[in-house]
Amino acid sequence: MAFTVEHHEQNPSQAHNAGTATLPDNIRAEYAALHQGGAFYEAANRAKLALIGGDRVRWLNGMVTNNIRDLAPGHGVYAFLLNPQGHILADLYAFNRGDSLLIDVDKLLTGKVQEIFERYIIMDDVEVADVTGKLLAAVTMGPESRRILAAAAIQVPELKLLQFQDMTWQQIALTIVRTDNLECESFEIWLPPESMGTLRNALLAAGATPVGMQALELERIARGIPRYGQDIRERDLPQETSQDRALHFTKGCYVGQEIVERIRSRGSVHRQFSQFRVDGAVPAPGTKIQSAGKDVGEITSSAILPGSGGDHGMALGYIRKEAALPGNELIAGEAKLNIVRNS
Repeated sequence: MAFTVEHHEQNPSQAHNAGTATLPDNIRAEYAALHQGGAFYEAANRAKLALIGGDRVRWLNGMVTNNIRDLAPGHGVYAFLLNPQGHILADLYAFNRGDSLLIDVDKLLTGKVQEIFERYIIMDDVEVADVTGKLLAAVTMGPESRRILAAAAIQVPELKLLQFQDMTWQQIALTIVRTDNLECESFEIWLPPESMGTLRNALLAAGATPVGMQALELERIARGIPRYGQDIRERDLPQETSQDRALHFTKGCYVGQEIVERIRSRGSVHRQFSQFRVDGAVPAPGTKIQSAGKDVGEITSSAILPGSGGDHGMALGYIRKEAALPGNELIAGEAKLNIVRNS
């Protein structure tokens, strides 16, 4: 699921020289826990909105880019919220809790999403409530996540990506969600705010490593995951972001659907969100990508990542498709770029 990077702290995604900069030992240890152990963090910058009312499924299906109509209870999807011109106003997760739909969104977007939702509720039987104060989230990430949860006496059922199950643990009502992390099993736990301390202590006692914003940001960039407000902006179109998991092409009409369908039928977009290996000084976000002296893209996130063979630079950004050809030399600032993947 979406990363929970605190926006008010210093962002490690700034220009660095991989040959001279060093990462603090604690950040290296936290990053290693995310890849090789079991990390724990509280999802402090995520908000939860509840949709209730008899029209909630039909209504939300007409608002977002993914299929809510056929979303089974106990499952979730990732989706975009678009304007009529097809530009991305927000990204979110929607979960079917049976008697309600739960929306998980960046806390900075809460007011914006609520205002858009309420603007489109006309004669529909739909109500929107901010339940963030009643439902907090904690995340265990890394290959040891299931073992750590078991050691804390939380028996995790077999779950598909974005599937969830309610349970009781130490007389606390929990919901455990398998995140959409494709690299290893990771889980998000929803619980009442007054129970967070109990869960935190149990997971730390079971061997979880607490991680903070810097390590999470490095992990996000390492996995090539865009973040709304930094890598996905209101000027971007859905297919430009390479987040096909957010789109469903046979679900019926929704706001902005005409533009998305026009792009699909045309076959492509002119630029694509991509991940780059950096050789040289890591370019800061906003740096233009050039090929043969011409601007062909821009960097949106960048960082120095720890690696077994030494630290290396990695960046995310957009590049024009005609420039993303094998053998094309790509430059950003003082660095050379190699495309790792179109995310």
